Amino acid sequence: MRGALLFLAFAAAPAVAAEVAGIKVDERVKLESVELVLNGAGLRTKAFFKVYVAGLYLAEKRTSAAEVLALPGAKRVSMRLMRDLSAKQLTDALDEGIRDNTPTAEQESLKGRVAELTTVMNSLQSGKEGDVIALDWLPGIGTRVLLNGETKGKPITGEDFYRALLRIWLGENPVSGSLKNALLGHGG
Repeated sequence: MRGALLFLAFAAAPAVAAEVAGIKVDERVKLESVELVLNGAGLRTKAFFKVYVAGLYLAEKRTSAAEVLALPGAKRVSMRLMRDLSAKQLTDALDEGIRDNTPTAEQESLKGRVAELTTVMNSLQSGKEGDVIALDWLPGIGTRVLLNGETKGKPITGEDFYRALLRIWLGENPVSGSLKNALLGHGG
């Protein structure tokens, strides 16, 4: 009986696919009714500081940025913070990542939605070490921001907007080349 209970406890626990910088990253996540698999996970550092562990979840694994950006369906980028960050640090980093990886003409069409994201991120006030910020794409709903599993703000429309967010990590000028490789399943 005890063995069966132990089995059930492990069966109910999410499977851990990876460990990055001591942070366990789940193998699968459920987004609404869709199960997503971990495509890759890696560490974001800045000037010797560990900033966050990111995980990219997709309906099916992909190994190139172009394949990820073209893949239809739900997606998630999760970031487990490894240090406290202010809302300004979060929004500045997202803003810079979008600017560095989005053509100027497209930036103009995204401007209002970037402002919406900035408003949502500012409402968080800050992220504390250990917090998990998730950016989800839900077809028919939009981009959803979650803090520790709780939805913040309203969904932001347009798959083009979510692709611009993904390019922060997967674009031509990603925030980190090693993180891009890790998210694409190529190791850090």
